[in-house]
Amino acid sequence: MYILGAFIVYAGVRMLFYHKGDVHPEQSRIFRFASKHLRVSHEYHGDHFFVRNAGRLFATPWFLVLLVVEITDVTLAVDSIPAVFGITRDPFIVYTSNVLAILGLRALYFLLAGIIDRLRFLDEGLAIVLIFIGGQMVGERGGLHIPVAASLGVVGGVLLIALLASALVPPKKEM
Repeated sequence: MYILGAFIVYAGVRMLFYHKGDVHPEQSRIFRFASKHLRVSHEYHGDHFFVRNAGRLFATPWFLVLLVVEITDVTLAVDSIPAVFGITRDPFIVYTSNVLAILGLRALYFLLAGIIDRLRFLDEGLAIVLIFIGGQMVGERGGLHIPVAASLGVVGGVLLIALLASALVPPKKEM
């Protein structure tokens, strides 16, 4: 738990100070690995994941997109297990929260996709939550115990402040 907590703190700090740039999915490790180890068609063929060309099977770009999305889902689910352990040790809650997270991630994405550009401080809020949960996990090894209600209050409070700041603070004007 100590190592996982330290990793979560690291991820939170990195997220807090990471500067966003242009996103290039074709440069991701997953995409490059799949492109190197699979025959990949460079054209989309409708909604097909695989096509036959000259008797050979090729993956389409849609398959690579699906691969990236699914690996991201599994990574987020596995990554959230230590975060849940930062709040409770009850195996039922850990298991069900991760199952529900996997089921709800896409629905939540589509819900937030239309307004995500207006939630300017959400990344910072999530980074602070990660640092808090990871710090709590590391601190428990040293005898620090934060009650579940207080922990949930901090998480909810940080997210509420991030959402309110996004709604109330006017965006900077670009020059």
